[in-house]
Amino acid sequence: MPLHPFRFGIINEYMTPRAAWLDGVRRTEAQGFATFLLRDHLVQEPFGDQYAPFVALMAAAMISETLRVGTMVAANDFRHPAILAKEIATLHELSGGRVELGLGAGWLRAEYEAIGMPFAANGTRIARLAEAVQVLKGLWTGEPLDFAGEYYQVHGLQSTPRPATPPRLLLGGGHQKMLTLAGREADSIGILTSSVATGVLTQQVASCLPAAVQQQIGWIRAGAGARFDQIELSMIPTLIITDARRAATEAWLAARGWSGVPAENVWQMPAVLIGSVAQIAEDLRARRDIFGISYYVFSDTQRDDAAALVRALV
Repeated sequence: MPLHPFRFGIINEYMTPRAAWLDGVRRTEAQGFATFLLRDHLVQEPFGDQYAPFVALMAAAMISETLRVGTMVAANDFRHPAILAKEIATLHELSGGRVELGLGAGWLRAEYEAIGMPFAANGTRIARLAEAVQVLKGLWTGEPLDFAGEYYQVHGLQSTPRPATPPRLLLGGGHQKMLTLAGREADSIGILTSSVATGVLTQQVASCLPAAVQQQIGWIRAGAGARFDQIELSMIPTLIITDARRAATEAWLAARGWSGVPAENVWQMPAVLIGSVAQIAEDLRARRDIFGISYYVFSDTQRDDAAALVRALV
């Protein structure tokens, strides 16, 4: 399996005032991160107030030169894919081809309830997403599209602008159906060791262990087939930079209520990074060899700590 180069991204967590927000974009680019990303949520919990992603990403693109901008992730159910295709193609064109669309099936039950939208079964939402991806890709060719699916119908629509190269597509998840779809369709795949299947965010020890992540990669591989080596694997990890690794790990375990879990087990979890910068850099190299994961996204509240990893690995 060829090794992909390391990339690091920043996800904006809070809707700060204009000057502070724009400064955060500039700092992200100056510190060498590859991507600046926004969530797509309508309610405050569990991530805090958010700017509308595509308008804000256009602002980010206009004050940067090399920084790629994108979503982590846009909720498919909030927009018809023909509308999304045009929005993303426009952003991609005006940013100089720097868009990475992270797209998900929608998962947060509370925001569906807040806007009176039915929260369909997981399989239904994933099936809608699968159709939406086909519509997006079809419209980005610039040719008239006819599509007759169970959830979406498009009749001879020719969408503009036509991207010279299509936006990079990221899909992700933690369960088999979603990761198999991602393997079939995505350029980058975000691996979740938490679960959103119930409409809220949950996490168990077992899902964080190497065996569980290897199983998830197997599902991706099954969906991808011969194109697996072209896919970039990604995670949004816990990051704790410290010279007191054991004490910090034990405090982290206690805060989560995970009693009886040895610190050594935590140090093997692919989505948990605890230690000095040198130790974490060593761990990431080893995990790239074992799992193929090369793209890591961090909260902007930890941008300066994460920047040390950029300096060490990029």
